[in-house]
Amino acid sequence: MTPVPPVDPVGLASAVPAPRSPQPPSRPAPHPGRAEPPPPGPASLEPELSPAHRIAADLDRRLGDPMDEASGPFSYKAIVEAEERDELPPGAVDTVRDWGFPGYLVPSGLGGRLTTLEELFFVTRGISRRSVTVAVMYGSGLLAVNPVWLWGDDRQRRTVADGVLNGDLACFGVSEADHGSDVMASESEAELQGDDLVLTGTKWPVGNATRGRFVTTYARTGTRDFSLILVDKNELDPGTWSTLPPVRTVGLRGHDLSGVAFSGARVAADRVIGRRGSGLVQTLKTLQITRTAIAALSVGTMDAVVRIGMEYSRRRTLYGSDIYQIPVIRDHLLKAHLDLLIAECVAIPVARCLTVAPGRLSLWSSIVKYFVPVLGEEVVASIGTVLAARGYLREGVAHGVFQKLQRDHAIASIFEGTTHVNLANVAGQLPFLIDPPEETGRPAGSDADELLADLFCWTRTPPAWAPDGRLLQLTNEGRDEIGQRFDLLSEELLTAANAHAAPGVAAELKDLMSSIGGMRAKVEQGIRASEGDTSSVAALARAKRYCELHAMFSCVLTWLHNRHRFCGPFAGGQWLVLCLQRLLQRAQPDTLLSEEFLPSLEDAMFRTFDDGRWFSLLSLAELVTVAEPTSPGDE
Repeated sequence: MTPVPPVDPVGLASAVPAPRSPQPPSRPAPHPGRAEPPPPGPASLEPELSPAHRIAADLDRRLGDPMDEASGPFSYKAIVEAEERDELPPGAVDTVRDWGFPGYLVPSGLGGRLTTLEELFFVTRGISRRSVTVAVMYGSGLLAVNPVWLWGDDRQRRTVADGVLNGDLACFGVSEADHGSDVMASESEAELQGDDLVLTGTKWPVGNATRGRFVTTYARTGTRDFSLILVDKNELDPGTWSTLPPVRTVGLRGHDLSGVAFSGARVAADRVIGRRGSGLVQTLKTLQITRTAIAALSVGTMDAVVRIGMEYSRRRTLYGSDIYQIPVIRDHLLKAHLDLLIAECVAIPVARCLTVAPGRLSLWSSIVKYFVPVLGEEVVASIGTVLAARGYLREGVAHGVFQKLQRDHAIASIFEGTTHVNLANVAGQLPFLIDPPEETGRPAGSDADELLADLFCWTRTPPAWAPDGRLLQLTNEGRDEIGQRFDLLSEELLTAANAHAAPGVAAELKDLMSSIGGMRAKVEQGIRASEGDTSSVAALARAKRYCELHAMFSCVLTWLHNRHRFCGPFAGGQWLVLCLQRLLQRAQPDTLLSEEFLPSLEDAMFRTFDDGRWFSLLSLAELVTVAEPTSPGDE
């Protein structure tokens, strides 16, 4: 049977979802004393969004509705059945290969499809809301090949590009059993003998280590020098290398997590990627890209579990009505939906950053890598509360996929540096970020405005990626255009809200920005009072709070840079108030969500669910054709 494609996830295509039977209950009754939100009007004009949305829509149609057991290898039924065998669903890899997903690991300049990281982010999100395992398989490959794109010579790039486009996998051989993230203690060595490097050492655990053809290997090439070496298994003497047994894991069952051991393997000396001895710097820079992409695993998982929670809450009847009517269930689902919207606001601009401002990724990628997976873990736990006992079962609701999503997503906070590693990176930069740009001698005017517009405006297409490792930096050098412009941002926000937001929004935003300003001042005070402390528990707590402030500013900038083009509930700004209140709850748990602003969000949430689209801020947006202002504050 040919699966019926779901509605395009971002609302850009005309595909119609297959009706489900039986139909779920009607939308929840409106809050007592409040008018029910109006029904959705006619379809809006097609937004002029960046191409990433259309690419993701095409993939989503190809993969089908995961709730439909007849939709092939990416149905939840097939995924769970394969999980029981520690396998990937038969045909899953072929499906994404046939669609062309490997091309999104190869830059367009080398014959691939990868133009912007935003595109890869969206297609990874689409796969992750079905199978995190398949997404991780290709994510491990992305980590391995990026050093080749960034520093490799023409021959290295061509060899790897041809291999990946033909379906070959790659792996990043950095970790060692005794050293983990302590890469300076790596024991693998590559000794120069004539025109060859003789490689000895064991890398474990490594994703794709057994199935992968290419091994980007981190090895000592001098007393204190480390290099990245492109190892092609096809070129090695079979007697000089071997793979290790698969590692048994809690989640990602079916993923190739194993290891590779080299024993006197001879590799041509010209297989060193870039300059010999620069492997440590290359590794740290490469991680900035994959840290950002990992957020797509979390956003995709959040979308999946919120959808499962919605489905269950509308079908499960207790005490005479569907359980969505139970206040605590409604509260869990609305907050989980808000958390997903916040994650979008935080992650998508940083995905654009690779081609807009790669020098900022050292800070922003760590913020995303800490904040979005943590948010995802909280959403998964919250939906587990909604499902209660059903969430513990390996069958039943959504074919029992929830427990798999829960286990698989746990890897997001571990990959590419744990939560604490990324918080430590943020903490180390905080002392250089607390002074405004004027005091650091760096302009904060039109250049910063243009940068923020490129990052946050949905209707702008980021420039194409021309990989160049020199553009990535190990620190932001005191620059943070998102976090350092609080006073200016507050002024722009309140001016725009007073003139254009829905009734009551401006007053709420004024109070919220006052509270946020107090949080920001407290963080700065702590940094100044603890000069030089970047590694204590208190320093990590300040870094955590800075990440939350970054999320707040990202929500504000998303509204400022898109409200001119999109009207409806998006432009009204009620969602922004709710997102800021939700974020403020992390520091002030007694903060309440404004009940009068929930109906428009709730209506969008139900319409998105009924239409089979992604949960996204786009569900609140309607197109308006106006000239784009030169800055978000222009009226």
